Amino acid sequence: MYLTIEGVIGVGKTTLARLLQHSFNANLCLEVFEENPFLSDFYSDRARYAFQTQIFFLLSRYQQQRQSVSPLLAEDRNLISDYTFEKDALFARINLIGDELETYYRVHQALAEKVHPADLVVYLKADTDVLMQRIASRDRPYERRMEREYIHRLNLAYDQYFLGPEPHPSPVLTIDTNHMDYIRYQEDLHWIENRIRQALQLPPFQPELPLPNHPAQHSRD
Repeated sequence: MYLTIEGVIGVGKTTLARLLQHSFNANLCLEVFEENPFLSDFYSDRARYAFQTQIFFLLSRYQQQRQSVSPLLAEDRNLISDYTFEKDALFARINLIGDELETYYRVHQALAEKVHPADLVVYLKADTDVLMQRIASRDRPYERRMEREYIHRLNLAYDQYFLGPEPHPSPVLTIDTNHMDYIRYQEDLHWIENRIRQALQLPPFQPELPLPNHPAQHSRD
């Protein structure tokens, strides 16, 4: 089983991947993003540093897919990743225009043909205000200058891609996380795990497991 977890910045992808690792006896492949030398400058001046940032991310993610994901899939063990290769194109649509966007698409298309698709993509949804709360809560230095409008545009782009009619390389399971906290509440985590098992027809799972029901309004990543 190859499972990827997707969603906008701050939604809780890496946290969920780590929490599910034991339940699925899986290897873990986490996105490497803090090594991008343009990232901090990008959040200060997106127009100036967008192309360098996107190309670096694209090549870095491709290298990780080839050097880490492919060998791990060759092992007789499940694999969980906290990103998909195609996500990079969603950021490019927001950040690039004209010749830079066209150049990016050509490179992305050539590389995507060599990337192994996931058996299932878990798309974690959240409202923009919830995402902003979670981003503020984790307080990463380079995210402090993130604008709500930028996150909202990303949120719309993710919804359009994962919930729209555009074909996907992998099946997509959508989870609304607005009122979930799978760090504090085991029932939230178990519910998500059950939905994943159900989607993959991977026993054991309960076909009619109800939504978690608790009073807290969660905001943690």
